[in-house]
Amino acid sequence: MSSEAKIATNQVVQTKAMESRMKGKMKEHGELMAAILSGLLIFGGWLLNKAEINTASITLYIMAFCIGGFAKAKEGLEATIKEKELNVELLMFIAAVGSAIIGYWTEGAILIFIFALSGALETYTMNRSNKEISSLMELQPEEAFLVSNGEQRKVDVSELEIGNVIFVKPGERVPADGVVVKGGSAIDESAITGESMPIQKNISDEVFAGTVNITGSMSIQVTKLSVDTIFQKIINLVQTAQSEKSPSQLFIERFEGTYVKVVLSVVALMMILPHFLFSWSWQETFYRAMVLLVVSSPCALVASIMPATLSAISNGARNGILFKGGVHLENLGSLKAIAFDKTGTITRGTPEVTDFIVVEEENEREIKQMAASIECHSNHPLAKAIVRHVVKGNVDLVEIEGITDVLGFGIEAIIQGDIWKIGKAEFVNLEKDSEIFGAPLVDMTEKGKTMVYIQKNEKVIALVALKDILRSDAKKALQDLNSLDLATVMITGDNEKTARAIAKDIKLSDYISDCLPENKVEKVKELKKKYKVVAMVGDGVNDAPALATASIGIAMGEGTDVALETADVVLMKNELLKIPQAIQLSKKMNRIIKQNICFSILVIMVLISSNFLQVLDLPLGVIGHEGSTILVILNGLRLLKN
Repeated sequence: MSSEAKIATNQVVQTKAMESRMKGKMKEHGELMAAILSGLLIFGGWLLNKAEINTASITLYIMAFCIGGFAKAKEGLEATIKEKELNVELLMFIAAVGSAIIGYWTEGAILIFIFALSGALETYTMNRSNKEISSLMELQPEEAFLVSNGEQRKVDVSELEIGNVIFVKPGERVPADGVVVKGGSAIDESAITGESMPIQKNISDEVFAGTVNITGSMSIQVTKLSVDTIFQKIINLVQTAQSEKSPSQLFIERFEGTYVKVVLSVVALMMILPHFLFSWSWQETFYRAMVLLVVSSPCALVASIMPATLSAISNGARNGILFKGGVHLENLGSLKAIAFDKTGTITRGTPEVTDFIVVEEENEREIKQMAASIECHSNHPLAKAIVRHVVKGNVDLVEIEGITDVLGFGIEAIIQGDIWKIGKAEFVNLEKDSEIFGAPLVDMTEKGKTMVYIQKNEKVIALVALKDILRSDAKKALQDLNSLDLATVMITGDNEKTARAIAKDIKLSDYISDCLPENKVEKVKELKKKYKVVAMVGDGVNDAPALATASIGIAMGEGTDVALETADVVLMKNELLKIPQAIQLSKKMNRIIKQNICFSILVIMVLISSNFLQVLDLPLGVIGHEGSTILVILNGLRLLKN
């Protein structure tokens, strides 16, 4: 193919890709754009009506009806035909048309606009919520190196069978669940367990798909098919949890049909019976039926919730709290318990040096210098933490040659004839010097810290304690949550000792340790049975199923994409103190919504009663109906204030 032909082909491909993206955007945002355009047409019609250009005004209103109401009218009609059940969408459209029939185009058009806007926001949120599955899939390797007859060949993960042996290089993600049959390495399992510290894996140890091989190469025997891996279970759990409808949603769906049937039945009777029962004229009968249809439409009820919800969401966004929908904001005020992941949520997610203890007769500065100079040759997170700690103390590093990395134990170096070792207790034969650090060692162990020992010429001369440090606002946030009478529980993949130490430090109500993702989901379900409404706070891929299962999922803003997509609430600035603020905002919003609903229902009852008694004319009905709508909107807008 000539270069000109290739260029032409590329242009065609790019054009088609752009068209596909544009169609996708239109499909995702089309309903919202139609609602906004409908609102602009209503404003234009109102201005023309004020200028007494009636024909043009009505034309714009009709366009607003068609553009704004098309999606909801179609949805309502299709749902009615499919489910053989009337719905609010159909009632709202009929009420708007009824309003236009008796000459009140503005009211009918505004009714269409309010409902179209709320429907567009719901559709947009649903489209956004489907993206976390693709985010999960990106973390799961698609290919693996299959070892057969001493040779390696690249195959699709779906082709792997139980018993196959695969080869994983340093820096690669493990493509399948299995056991190590050759080699060994430190594995970052944070995507599965949430544990920030890498876990050393040797022969016969189990490894999971989606985890990262850090240091050495390994041969792994596959024990599960790709569809049965723990990582795939995470994806399935997210899908299952998101497909479940909340009790509130089910109640609203049942209420819709009943409300619509009652209103339309009464309006139908109102168009006939008063003529025979009360000797009303047919004109009066039809007039009263249309007034009833207008004043009984749930415009004020819709306005009771949406403006208040949007105001609260805007308030939260200004303060670093992103709510993905009004239902999540509403449910937050009913919380009885809140569960936390540890790593990256309560803690910062990276190990830091908390103690650097040197035996009395040794030179502390020299030991720190040598330790950091040796550890800078390692990619292990603990080694990086030691280097950061030493460099922060203005200690210069020196060039060292002859470094030996002893897989799974530590690192060794020979410097000017001295043999230095840095690593685990068994690597430095700590038994010979077991009493050297005494009580401090016991205390640090009880606090769940990780120990690294430094040895020089067969003598242990220093101890480095590391820990995943608490976030600066964790204690205050937990204190505020406890003051709201909430049960606070930490669910973590960490060991029991570390979990207990943290729970004691920040005064958690309870903690659950050693949890894999499916265990976290079960624990959240148990908490929901006990407390009914439970929130889960997390930041990692491993937290996604629990976030989706909880009544409200709360993600840290710097967390993984899948956690952010799955969660219902996102703390954009990673501040735990925003959680109690969000709960208080939710409680205030719920109070205002209840006020609005009670007021709007009372007004509708008064208007309907007055219409039956023939003391309510259409202008007063419009004033009462629209006036109540304006009042509840203004009440809801109070939530814009901090």
